[in-house]
Amino acid sequence: MSQSIIITGAGIGIGRATARAFLQAGWNVGLVGRRVEALEEAADGHAAARIMPCDVCEEDAVEGAFGRVAAEWGRLDVLFNNAGVSLKGAPIDEIAIGDWRRVIETNLTGSFIAAQTAFALMRRQDPQGGRIINNGSISAHAPRVGSAAYTASKHAITGLTRSISLDGRPFNIACGQIDIGNALTEMTLPMTQGMPQPNGAVEVEPVMDVEDVARSVLHMATMPEGANVQFMTVMATNMPFIGRG
Repeated sequence: MSQSIIITGAGIGIGRATARAFLQAGWNVGLVGRRVEALEEAADGHAAARIMPCDVCEEDAVEGAFGRVAAEWGRLDVLFNNAGVSLKGAPIDEIAIGDWRRVIETNLTGSFIAAQTAFALMRRQDPQGGRIINNGSISAHAPRVGSAAYTASKHAITGLTRSISLDGRPFNIACGQIDIGNALTEMTLPMTQGMPQPNGAVEVEPVMDVEDVARSVLHMATMPEGANVQFMTVMATNMPFIGRG
């Protein structure tokens, strides 16, 4: 029987690349996102893909979508908790409270809702167990200039990952985190044009192919039972992270 994964934020960027990598590897893949057209484009007509339009911040919608595909597949093996948003860089006193709340609601609360829903399914299924992979960030270790909301949300993801790891032990549910730096997607395109640095300069930063991230997530998902990649950092080799934090 094919293994199954649900990927949130699957319509673009890292989510889209990861969905395609898992489909190519023979997995059943549930693609979660708010835009049906983007999810359909990511799925590219693959018979093993299931389009799951919903907002990860709406718990009833998430529970319904996850439950339907898990029932169809017979079980849920992996969740890639990937959905997230960012803001244009700005000092903390220039960040609107509404923007702060939107980032925290999506990046943290949405991740909690998706993980909670997947955890409940994995705990109840027979045989019990599964794997949750949270998308952290290099910002979970060291902030960029003007990134208070995004950085706070990603530091919180690390705490969520550690807590789920402990909660999952009695139920054979593993949880790990992938911290990604400068994967070239729609969100990170500005890095190729110039990003503010701590010294006040604006510099073009090295980037890596998003397919490298997709392969890394696939590696984490295919670890044998009883083994877990707790934290993985995958980044553009020469990006300004080592030395900045």
